[in-house]
Amino acid sequence: MSRIALITGATSGIGRATVEAFADLEFRLILCGRRQDRLDELQEQLSQKTTTTTLNFDVRNWVEVYESINTLPEEWQSIDILVNCAGNAHGMSAIQDGDVADWDQMIDGNVQGLLYVSKAVMPGMVERKKGHIVNISSIAGKEIYANGAVYCASKAAVEALSAGMRLDLTQHGIKVTNVAPGAVETEFSLVRFKGDQERAAKIYNGFTPLTPDDIADAIVYAVTAPAHVTIADMTILAGAQAGAMTIHRKQS
Repeated sequence: MSRIALITGATSGIGRATVEAFADLEFRLILCGRRQDRLDELQEQLSQKTTTTTLNFDVRNWVEVYESINTLPEEWQSIDILVNCAGNAHGMSAIQDGDVADWDQMIDGNVQGLLYVSKAVMPGMVERKKGHIVNISSIAGKEIYANGAVYCASKAAVEALSAGMRLDLTQHGIKVTNVAPGAVETEFSLVRFKGDQERAAKIYNGFTPLTPDDIADAIVYAVTAPAHVTIADMTILAGAQAGAMTIHRKQS
């Protein structure tokens, strides 16, 4: 029987690209997101390739996460792969000018949300003595930059959680992979700049950014590696990117 993968943040960006890549491998897919209309659209799109089911919840709400995952029908409960893709960035200001609501969004989504979903899935993997967890971190979790302290801190927490999960779970036959993308063109910047399309678009001026498909390819590589191989940590940068905030842009 084909492997079962649960992907959070499945309706856009890296999450959606991962879903589409997994569908090409004929994995059975549990599509998770907050927007049921998008989940329905995605499910219909994939219907010719593989079997899917959807879960509509906000990763920041433990009750929603727990009840959704733990009420999956029996044929969907043996989750082989978890991809923690859901996350967000809100605002870009100096720490002293930060908006507490933005901080809550990032900490709750990027850290607690990852923990909540993992908590609901890990016990089954431990019981079955197999599984693979992929956490989407960021270059921002490895290199802190000005005006991004809380976002960077939330992604540094993902880095620490990935390492800690690996220490605790390897003995149970569970692989843990941390993927740290650099500049990927998604709706990420639009969310960060609160819908300001002009400001968001400038982020990608003068160079070719990564695409969600680039990151999905890396995830596929990790989860299809031989049983004796664990891809522990991958940092993926755009060709023009040398660091978190060091991008060599062409002059117009």
